[in-house]
Amino acid sequence: MSLSFANSITVQGRARALVPLCVGAGAYLFFVYVGDTLLQDSDSLWQIKIGQWILDHQALPYTDFYSFTRPGAPWVSTSWLSQVLFALSYAQWDWAGPVILTALAVALSAAMLVGLLEAHLEIPRAVLFAMFALLLSLHHVLARPHMLALPVMIAWVGVLMAAADRKGAPSWYWLPLMSLWSNLHGGFVLGLALIGPMSFVALWGMESGKQVRLLSRWFLFGVAALAASCVTPYGWRTLLGAINILNLGELLTIISEWAPANFASFNAFEGALFGLIAIGLYRGLTLSPPRILLILLLTWMALTHVRSIEAFAFLVPLVLAKPLGERSALPQPGTQGGESWAARYVTATGALMIVAAGWTSTSLYMAHHRFTFTMDQTPVAAVDLLEKRKAQRIFNAYQFGGYLISRDIPVFIDGRAELYGETFAMDVFKAVELKKLDSLTRLLDAYQIDATLMVADAPAAQVLDHIKGWKRLYADNIAVIHVRTGGTEAGAMPEAESSREAVK
Repeated sequence: MSLSFANSITVQGRARALVPLCVGAGAYLFFVYVGDTLLQDSDSLWQIKIGQWILDHQALPYTDFYSFTRPGAPWVSTSWLSQVLFALSYAQWDWAGPVILTALAVALSAAMLVGLLEAHLEIPRAVLFAMFALLLSLHHVLARPHMLALPVMIAWVGVLMAAADRKGAPSWYWLPLMSLWSNLHGGFVLGLALIGPMSFVALWGMESGKQVRLLSRWFLFGVAALAASCVTPYGWRTLLGAINILNLGELLTIISEWAPANFASFNAFEGALFGLIAIGLYRGLTLSPPRILLILLLTWMALTHVRSIEAFAFLVPLVLAKPLGERSALPQPGTQGGESWAARYVTATGALMIVAAGWTSTSLYMAHHRFTFTMDQTPVAAVDLLEKRKAQRIFNAYQFGGYLISRDIPVFIDGRAELYGETFAMDVFKAVELKKLDSLTRLLDAYQIDATLMVADAPAAQVLDHIKGWKRLYADNIAVIHVRTGGTEAGAMPEAESSREAVK
């Protein structure tokens, strides 16, 4: 081996070690720059509020105390650790805190994906897969717990896939990942569900005698992972709470992130599916049935619920990495002997410089930019008026629930769909959209509502203008308020003052 070739191998190894960090830094800076787009979901508001309650009381919630329709009902927070982290970051840096925390989680996810893919693929292809994964996930990159759990999901599936690729079983040393995941977000049930299909990838093609021994090891690991998922303050109730979210039936088709994928117009996910088919045809891939099953399972999840598209985007490349790498004609770099101390020093110095540059850029950007929550889910003026009128029982739109909770106002409904259940939540949706004509008036009377807070273009808001006993008090391009007439509403203002408020 010539000296020049040996030097090129060393330089390549150093560069390869820094690639995941560079990709992560790029993703981090991008999402900090577009940070306001991460603050578009009112669920972020009640997530932070619950985190603040946990910190203030040094306890976890076991019942609901934010609504007046389900007060005292059993409820556990399957994302309590994420909520605490968001609350701490918000208390320290206002909305910049959750933005930075979310951007760091996305950056770590991208870096980990590149690092895992590098074991089988060339650097450009690994980076390309990571970029496509981020592109497909843009619609769901929000300051919410599922983003903090994303790097844990990638690490967990990476461990399972690596074990399956080497025809072995995962090490029990990785079980704390499952415990961490189950404290961050209820999506940990996906990690448990993937253990079975992953084990069949490992078993495929082995002798029957070895299959039995390996299957027993995977089975024991699965049992241990199930036990690890219950290592939370709630114990086994965490698992039950996560499963309850998946049992909401028809309601899941109405909540936008749980709705099926829509192909009415061309989108990135549709392009990814075409690309996946094209890769298989062009490369002439021959996959084992268990790997095909895994890809079909992840694709079905993404087709069924749009919130699962990021799982498809980040996990399918891990399933395909080894088969694609085996068909690559290019040599795999990074397989040489260990680097010298000087080479490791250079790599560490480069990593520190990248981190320092990222933090400096963040500080400079925060110095002249103030992150703000999206206005279409924060009806500030309308809620100010309701507080002035001392309204006690407000029939609110689903998307306004988080903001009302952040203002310490009891809600009719909010984003905790598992608390309200399919029947009640569907009744509310049908009332607001006028799917059932009598649902609206029935709910208003049954819960003794004295004011409504609807989205500006909601059908129910238009109908209330013509229902006897109700009058429109306020409207802007975000929300509409109706109150009961006849002086029955709490803290009613004189008619002249009400008119002045409506004009503002």
